Amino acid sequence: MTAAIHLLGGTSMLGWHLAQLPLPGLTVFCNRFANSVRCAGWRRLNLDEAGDVRQMFEGPPPSTVICCAGVCDVDKCEADAAWARRINVDGIRLLLEHLPPTTRLVYCSSDHVFSGDSGPYNEQSTPDPISVYGETRVAAEALVLAARPDALVVRAGPGIGDSFDGRSGHLDWLRHRQRQGLCMTVVADECRSAVWAPALAARVAALAQSDRRGIRHVAAKAVSRPDLALHLNRIYGIGAVFAVETRAARPLPHIGAVELQSVYRDALAAPLPSVLDTEIPEPALAP
Repeated sequence: MTAAIHLLGGTSMLGWHLAQLPLPGLTVFCNRFANSVRCAGWRRLNLDEAGDVRQMFEGPPPSTVICCAGVCDVDKCEADAAWARRINVDGIRLLLEHLPPTTRLVYCSSDHVFSGDSGPYNEQSTPDPISVYGETRVAAEALVLAARPDALVVRAGPGIGDSFDGRSGHLDWLRHRQRQGLCMTVVADECRSAVWAPALAARVAALAQSDRRGIRHVAAKAVSRPDLALHLNRIYGIGAVFAVETRAARPLPHIGAVELQSVYRDALAAPLPSVLDTEIPEPALAP
């Protein structure tokens, strides 16, 4: 019998690209507010609703849950910290309460658990978040690792590629705002381990189907936001014009230089190519 995989957060960047993979027994979930033909066949789940979480596990338990669900908008988290914690932390607590004992949990976290002031960072580095969003990720990681010794926490930088809604993520943000004639500002001293989203999804899927546990980083060379924007601008022919500001000039917290490295040396810990190291991008999904 094919092992079932439940993927939570199908509208996130990573979730969207995981949903495109031919994973046997995959069921994709998204929140009840998603309104698009792209999620017509997906199941609905609000992670902060106990009834939704309980209903997800009615019937035969899945072998694995890959959790990409949560609020990742840094600005919105800063504006309403209680709401962010209800989704990102209390939602994971609910998930753990109802998760069948035989089901493996893979929690997809973020490089926002680090400030970017003392990197590079590996799995043994102490988290030092500077935003509400980062704090919720650290708290959720702690819940997962305390409740499930066999669970896996995956930290990654931004995945670059087409998004579910055509507006999210670094690439579609540039394309959308250029089409709408909107201003754009990128942060000069923000550097992160950006990789192509299809490659990131493939690595997370391989980790999920492995026996790895604890914390794992998706390692890659860090690239600056201006260099990333210029590269995407050129290879996609976007034509965007953007301003550049420092972290200190921005009203809300921005992480600095967060390069993810790994203390492990197995194949699933090998660094992925940086977006800047790939002249021809990964095949894009239809916008």
